[in-house]
Amino acid sequence: MDRLQQILEALIFSSEQPISLAELQSVLFAYSGEEVGMEAIKEMVDAIKLRYDSDEFVFEILESGGGYQFLTKALYHKAISTLLQQRAKRKLSTAAMECLSIIAYSQPITKTDIEEIRGVNCDYTIQKLLERDLIRITGRTDTPGKPLLYGTTQYFMDYFGINGLEELPKLKEFEQKDMSIGDPGDILVSEEENEDHSITLKVHTERREDAQNQSNEEDQQDGETREEEPPAGE
Repeated sequence: MDRLQQILEALIFSSEQPISLAELQSVLFAYSGEEVGMEAIKEMVDAIKLRYDSDEFVFEILESGGGYQFLTKALYHKAISTLLQQRAKRKLSTAAMECLSIIAYSQPITKTDIEEIRGVNCDYTIQKLLERDLIRITGRTDTPGKPLLYGTTQYFMDYFGINGLEELPKLKEFEQKDMSIGDPGDILVSEEENEDHSITLKVHTERREDAQNQSNEEDQQDGETREEEPPAGE
């Protein structure tokens, strides 16, 4: 098999998880139809490892989890960590997520329609989404002014880890729930009960008014008594 060592290097490089010698052997057989011995594969992998041990390269092949994997060397971990921290700060804002969600579920859609749904101007947000390649211009409408239509991109699907728009979460249908509390019969009373309550309420009201009148009369009498008394010292 031609360029066998380069093929092994490409397989290890492209594998997201450590790839074992047995898996390398299986892939090689499926690819070429030729049986390659396990010892021969290991010798070639060891040769590749030795080559990447040189300071000329920033990554190396490490053996872990029962297989082989390309990883960056420890000397460069801090720089890579800084890169990841910087990218983490570029997360989508709430406004961008709202706008992107509307486009994803309603595409193709115009900016005017997006603004009607959100209730705010979306010029800046749409521009940022275009710059980040999450949305694209898909065409124009036939309405007056021929406004632009927007839709999502392939990078949008890569960003959210989906293979197609059909994998977007389904919008739930909300039903109008019964907002009443308890049984209506619990608050209904008979005419007799209602009449009894009315009589009781009337008695309490009359008693409260009598007490209030009596209190007012007493206050008035006290005021007149104070006026008749001569000031002290006269």
